[in-house]
Amino acid sequence: MLTVIGGSLPHRQDSTMDRIQPTEDTRWRLDSPGKPDWPHEVRPGTNKYFMISVDSHLMPNMREFVGRLDRKWHDQMARVEKRDDGQRYLIVPGMRPERLLHTDFAGDDLARSEAGGDIIALARDGHGDPVGLERILDQARDGVDGEVIFPNGPVLLMWSSNDVEFVAAQCRAWNDWAWEVCGPYKEKCNPAAALATADIDQSVAEVERVAKLGYRVLLLPCKPIWGEHRVEHINYNLPIYDRLWAAIQDHDLAITYHVSTGKDPRAARGNGGAVINYVVHSLAPTIEPIVSMCASGVFERFPNLRAGTIEADAGWVPWMLEKMDESYLKHHFWVRPKLEMLPSDYYRRNCFASFGEDRAAVALCEEFGLEDNLMWANDYPHHEGSWPYSAEAIERTFTPALPEKTRAKLLGLNAARVFKFDVPKGAPGL
Repeated sequence: MLTVIGGSLPHRQDSTMDRIQPTEDTRWRLDSPGKPDWPHEVRPGTNKYFMISVDSHLMPNMREFVGRLDRKWHDQMARVEKRDDGQRYLIVPGMRPERLLHTDFAGDDLARSEAGGDIIALARDGHGDPVGLERILDQARDGVDGEVIFPNGPVLLMWSSNDVEFVAAQCRAWNDWAWEVCGPYKEKCNPAAALATADIDQSVAEVERVAKLGYRVLLLPCKPIWGEHRVEHINYNLPIYDRLWAAIQDHDLAITYHVSTGKDPRAARGNGGAVINYVVHSLAPTIEPIVSMCASGVFERFPNLRAGTIEADAGWVPWMLEKMDESYLKHHFWVRPKLEMLPSDYYRRNCFASFGEDRAAVALCEEFGLEDNLMWANDYPHHEGSWPYSAEAIERTFTPALPEKTRAKLLGLNAARVFKFDVPKGAPGL
């Protein structure tokens, strides 16, 4: 078995980790203020914290994935086409073709681009016995003891259609495939089941189905209906969703809202487009579903729900809490319904947010009473994540002084509670 806290790890000669070399452009990732004066460490092979990454990604073999869908949907799948001009384009039916810039990856950037694929290849010890998966080894060498897994690549675009039947078919295909490959390793690799929430009846039925499979986590799009906002669209603040919340609460499943779901994140082009799209059109929209649930009475009616944002960082959470309460109090003459608590109270009781290299989140965590709400992630294998240099990233990010118990919560214990990971006896912070 893999050692989860300290100890050595089995070696695989062709492991992704063995091919990683920093380049001139990525050498900064190795910068660290030095080994911190903490009772425990974040580097593998040490007296380490129990660490859960609540955001990582898994890419299925697309030929196999498409084969799980009815043939009538095959031409509707997101795909990359090379056109007569020699350029490659991302094609998503109903959207403007997006030209993909050619990138020659090298070193650790190349390793990230190649990692996170289908996790069926077993790592083996000298006797040929299975001891784990390549991605588990990748994560363990990054200090990670367990992960929450989300779709990657074209599958993360499964909500980019207004054909609800098509979206639901993709969700079912992902849910079946992800459980087939992750289920045997669920204590390490904890996948999120996708829901097509534009169809509430179908979503309730899928909750029942995936709960029986053994799922512990759900992935809902940030907006139930793809595309521009229209006031007549159903949304998560409306009581029409109470049947879905009831089913989720009954099965004790965690709700996640991942960035770039429910709305096209590629809205800007030209100068600064990559930055604009990432900050404004990818990260920011994850705020809406959480505010919708905190402000509309969802957590009053369903007090045991757990819901949170993934890959949007968390430095904005204190601002959001204050703005929700300010509008609730100052706009009392407009606010409906009246709540038993302030919106921020529901957030602290029912919600969570993942963060990576977000010093603002760490610095404001205790001041705003968020010790039980924030969770670290390395975003394996994405370039915006910290893998495979998470130790250095954590040492940079956790520079503000935190009590030992809070540090242990943020690195793994909060995630274990929300996503139902078993915590080893004697883990730091217990």
